[in-house]
Amino acid sequence: MRYAPPKGTYDILPSAPGRDAVQNSALWQWLEASFREICRQYGYAEIRTPIFESHDLIHRSVGEGTDIVAKETFDFVTKGNDALTLRPEGTAGVMRAYVSNRLYTERPVSKLYYIGPNFRYERPQKGRYRQHHQAGAELLGASGPEADAEVIALACGFYARLGLTDLKVKLNTVGTPESRVEYVKALRAWAEPLLPQMSGENNRRFAQNALRMLDSKEPQDIALLVTAPSLSDYLDEASQAHFTAVKSYLTTMGLPYDEDPRLVRGFDYYTHTVFEIQSGVLGDKALGGGGRYNGLIEAVGGPATPGIGFGLGLERVLLALEETGVAFPKTSGLAAFLCPLGEAARVACVSLLARLRSEGVACDMDYTGRRMKVMLEQADQNQARFAVILGDDELAQGVATVRDMLTKAQETVPLENLSKALV
Repeated sequence: MRYAPPKGTYDILPSAPGRDAVQNSALWQWLEASFREICRQYGYAEIRTPIFESHDLIHRSVGEGTDIVAKETFDFVTKGNDALTLRPEGTAGVMRAYVSNRLYTERPVSKLYYIGPNFRYERPQKGRYRQHHQAGAELLGASGPEADAEVIALACGFYARLGLTDLKVKLNTVGTPESRVEYVKALRAWAEPLLPQMSGENNRRFAQNALRMLDSKEPQDIALLVTAPSLSDYLDEASQAHFTAVKSYLTTMGLPYDEDPRLVRGFDYYTHTVFEIQSGVLGDKALGGGGRYNGLIEAVGGPATPGIGFGLGLERVLLALEETGVAFPKTSGLAAFLCPLGEAARVACVSLLARLRSEGVACDMDYTGRRMKVMLEQADQNQARFAVILGDDELAQGVATVRDMLTKAQETVPLENLSKALV
């Protein structure tokens, strides 16, 4: 029987010529290291949470009326009758960890980042998988607009570090829950006579979560939404002032943005600022986004604590880098590949390999007894800088033949000096 990866998943493999970027483990290591480094520069520390959480936590924090909870969560019941959900996004689990570990008692402002897989039951397509990977950051304990600007700058800085330039920052404010009440009434009054002309999806959203109608991607909905009432007309004075300050900070930082009054993002917990970063090379598809969520920590049992964060789809980043033609970093290979000629040399290479590794040399050896030509080809496949050839003559003299795989030059090196010759 032949098995395949479950639908909507894929394997990440050792790098090889022609390997797709999303399946190249060396590129994943580079991508994750780049995100960790910029987070370090911004003062964020890593947090790791379980890939599954309480069913109630996910459904309550993300929102029952959202597409994610309504259609996409992987929910299951354990043998102990616990209702759990595979995490569809990173923020809810981080908030739960922040509260259950009382991180709010350690410092007034917490800066956290995470990298890991999320799970959504949706139709698989290029760049969108049922198991996908996100990097994200959360800034907790700061309510000012400068915190919003920093989080957006961090996300944009990560893309710039990778070499992505054809990007758009879409920006909006959804105000406070109180200021949205009257707006939702006006939106529903406007939409109700138009429902026969709208998509089935927006008819469902009208009944469950009318604000999400603004986020429709269906052409008939987009055409109608041009005449929808504007949320900005219903914002209270404090919400308007906050948004104005965020835009001012972004301008000061030299970060261009486009205001998008229809941008509401996919979660119920957002307040004030929401943003999305789109890639032109992917047809303006979102690479990631986020927003402020001042009531979320309180909703999951913690003290009233303001927060803002984002999540970035890493598969989408790799696809955008491929489409842009950004040169990926070359993967580092071995310093040396040992090529034993004969049984005695094979025995000697085992101890030589252990000694070289203990001295900090990245190396490997042939274990199959193949011909010299094949062993040199294997050295090339492993991107080894040097091939170390050891046969009966070399053993008798206490030396090895070291072949430079780039220049093809060879020299004889005493075994006791071998590690120095391989740097």
